[in-house]
Amino acid sequence: MLTYPKIDPVFLKLGPFELRWYALAYIAGILLGVGSIRKTLIQQYGFTHDDIWDFLSYLVVGVLFGGRLGYILFYDLAYYAKHGSEVFAVWHGGMSFHGGALGCLFAIILFCKRTRKPVLGVLDQVALASPLALFLGRITNFINGELYGRVTTVSWGMVFPMGGPLPRHPSQLYEAGLEGFVLFIILWLFSRSKNKKEGQILAVFMGVYGVIRIGIECLRQPDSQLGFFYGFLTMGQMLSIIMVFSGILIFHSHPTAYKKWTLWLCRDPR
Repeated sequence: MLTYPKIDPVFLKLGPFELRWYALAYIAGILLGVGSIRKTLIQQYGFTHDDIWDFLSYLVVGVLFGGRLGYILFYDLAYYAKHGSEVFAVWHGGMSFHGGALGCLFAIILFCKRTRKPVLGVLDQVALASPLALFLGRITNFINGELYGRVTTVSWGMVFPMGGPLPRHPSQLYEAGLEGFVLFIILWLFSRSKNKKEGQILAVFMGVYGVIRIGIECLRQPDSQLGFFYGFLTMGQMLSIIMVFSGILIFHSHPTAYKKWTLWLCRDPR
């Protein structure tokens, strides 16, 4: 068994003000992610420097609002229905990847519609940059000692402060490696394909992330307030199954459908 490294989840404290690693990961993930695709957005999709900053603000609002709303709706609606004052208490935790992804999707669509940018191409670039943010987010889940795995006998199991006395899978680290490094390598290799169509990098992201998440959920402790659905499925797995099938649908859509979607969403200037 490995010893869980107790790292203070507070990165900086100045009087009543606290900056947590979790919040820092969100900020860094979005800034570094957009920074990594900034050149492509400017050169290939006609972004100006002002567009980049506007785009960042859209992403921040979309991820935070969608992540929080997704957690409330998907994972703990009964609690927040009774404790309405806790809805905005994000410092107490409670963010959903799938909700954040949907919020990000709608934010990008709104931005592209306003600026008349090609939505599928922009979505492809954001998908390509997302593994960095996912990696940072999972590392801070580990620092917080949350979203830990199920009880295990493997030699690298850890006793988490909030997980009881038995060793558990460090599932946050599994996710950091698979959703961060492995997913990025797959997306990067696919992005170099000469035969890809707009929207297919997004589709590969959805499909591969969904498969990874479905597999990791087999080792991750389900949320105590939800448990299992149908005796064996977690909420994360059900949402990821929808994500996988959506990715397959997008990937195999006819090019004409891409054009129709783009025209409908933001009137592609091309």
